[in-house]
Amino acid sequence: MPASTMNGNAGTTAGLPQPQTTIEPPGGPFIRHSQPGRRPMWTLTNQSFGAVITQPLVAAPGYFRGFRLKFSVTGGTGNVAVPSPDAPYDIASLVTLKDAFGTPLIVAPGWHAFYLIPKYGGQFGTQEGRDPSNLPSNTQMNLQGNVQFSTVLPLEFAKAYGVISGANASLLPTLIMNLAPSTGFYTAIPTGAPVVNITNDADFYWLPEGVATMPPGLGTTCQWIYQQCTPQIGSGSTATVQLPRLGGYLNVLILELRDANGFRVDAWPQRLRIYVDGVPLIDSDIQAVFDDMYIQFQGTSRPVGVIAISRRTSLSQEDFGLFDTGETYLSTNPGTLIEVQGAPWGTVAAPPITMSAVIGQVVPSGTLVQGLPEM
Repeated sequence: MPASTMNGNAGTTAGLPQPQTTIEPPGGPFIRHSQPGRRPMWTLTNQSFGAVITQPLVAAPGYFRGFRLKFSVTGGTGNVAVPSPDAPYDIASLVTLKDAFGTPLIVAPGWHAFYLIPKYGGQFGTQEGRDPSNLPSNTQMNLQGNVQFSTVLPLEFAKAYGVISGANASLLPTLIMNLAPSTGFYTAIPTGAPVVNITNDADFYWLPEGVATMPPGLGTTCQWIYQQCTPQIGSGSTATVQLPRLGGYLNVLILELRDANGFRVDAWPQRLRIYVDGVPLIDSDIQAVFDDMYIQFQGTSRPVGVIAISRRTSLSQEDFGLFDTGETYLSTNPGTLIEVQGAPWGTVAAPPITMSAVIGQVVPSGTLVQGLPEM
């Protein structure tokens, strides 16, 4: 007699897979039916400084939220290593993240991509955790030049908004990292040559089970582009600097000053003026701008030479990360002109001063989704 169960069915059910037990009834927002997950993309070891990292990404069964990177520099010997002023985040001279159709999502030097964007972009953590240098996985660089640090290349800019599809293996984003030469990462190079090890994991949303739903505004992206502004600024001069032309909804504006030697300098004018199409959007004492940063970014320290202005404060004076409605994003188009005026700018020992901008702008696939679509 064949084996049977209590209900009379043949005794074969023990080998079947467990049923999905997290299915929600139909209706409601995407995040009710999906679950956040994480999976490995790749791990590389013993990479030389100056190498170009082109390792392809792999598919994930859902929608990419961002890429979590861990760098470790190992193998250095001797007691002479001195980091550069921007170390360890300047480990890459250029970071390029594009979607499957070649649209640039992040194009910036390493210090800007790995440090400034997570710190001020509102896409990674809140309070002290938004500063990558505060992460518990980090270690300080030792005298042999060895160090470990973690960071993120974010995509999601509001809850489930800004993600990109990862389930189609033939339509995946691409990530290229040009590692900096050791002479750029150190001001004094270790005796023994260190190597770079990189781990890349993807944060993603699983495809919903049992219901057909998609993230809000699928195809909308938050794009970060680093560009130099013009003209250069003379030491102590009165000058107006133009930002590159935009074309989306500006949500964060990060400005940086460097001298002729490439060092960051606090040469900001005592009174900062920012004009949008000739209209003064900000006309403020620079100390008040610093105070605003302290409030908006929840007390995190300000790097020398950097100011950041967030438009991600729709719900509060503070930037609460993914909890934002987008109501105060600044709408721009390719004709929008943003200018920064100093009268006068500060003085530096190595002029001229160059202003660079790291601009976060949301480019919607249709009409910008505002409010809280995830609720």
